[in-house]
Amino acid sequence: MALFRSMQVFVATVQEGSMSAASAKLGISPAMVGQHVAALEERLGTRLLNRTTRRQSLTDFGTSYVEQCRDILDRVAVADQDAEASQTKPRGLLRITAPTTFGTEVLMPALQRYRDIAPDVTLDITLTDRNVDIVEEGFDIAFRIGALPDSRLIARHLAPYRMMICAAPDYLARMGTPDHPRELSVHEAIGFTPAARSPWRLSKGKDLVEVAPKISITVNSGQAVRMAARAGLGVIMQPSILLTSDIRAGLLVRLFPDWHLNERPMSLIYHRDRRMAPRLSSIISFAIAEFGAQVEGQANRLVESAR
Repeated sequence: MALFRSMQVFVATVQEGSMSAASAKLGISPAMVGQHVAALEERLGTRLLNRTTRRQSLTDFGTSYVEQCRDILDRVAVADQDAEASQTKPRGLLRITAPTTFGTEVLMPALQRYRDIAPDVTLDITLTDRNVDIVEEGFDIAFRIGALPDSRLIARHLAPYRMMICAAPDYLARMGTPDHPRELSVHEAIGFTPAARSPWRLSKGKDLVEVAPKISITVNSGQAVRMAARAGLGVIMQPSILLTSDIRAGLLVRLFPDWHLNERPMSLIYHRDRRMAPRLSSIISFAIAEFGAQVEGQANRLVESAR
């Protein structure tokens, strides 16, 4: 077996805590993980891991050897980065994470334009509403909605995440169309978990309103909230990017278009690295051009046309 690959597998086994976990991370079978570790032990003439049916632990030599392996792998990774940085054409694997709704409705449709720019970059995208630790979990960049904690990561601000309040025409025909946000307190609403019970805040000039609609359904999917509204189950407050097409198609009606709803900041975060690979710089430039603050005026016009 290739020595370098066996070192990678051994380090992953230690980091993940078991061979089965390492096999899931690496995409190989647990048996193959065991073969790599066994090949190293045979080459070195000593055991690296103490293994039982319930747990594994490093031997004294294994503790020293895993650090040497990490050092070797890090040196090779730096060499690879230097080699890639010397090239002008983006290539290689790019791991991205983004919130589910933004990723599904906005990022994925836009990626064809990125593929035209960087056809040799392979994209590995994880959509999740969990705040991923991109350093620990090995991502290159993350789209993040909401306030950012203090971090040594670089953050680039994008256009803010705008919200709308909508309902289906048949729901409004049954329940009536509210003329003022305060009337929402007597309307059924569909809430997006985990913020389903938070009050809705609207402003118009000096008029500030905080209202708590009757949440009849909560669901942890923005797409499911949208479909529930289209089915006439109640009023929703969701991102404009998710609702604009339905408003244009007449499937949903926007309520209170003259009122302002709280916006949520959106950012692109990535590692601080003086040897930025072309594939990373290319996706950063693309994201800023596609979703940056300079496109906010275009987004506002899109929202206005959906009234």
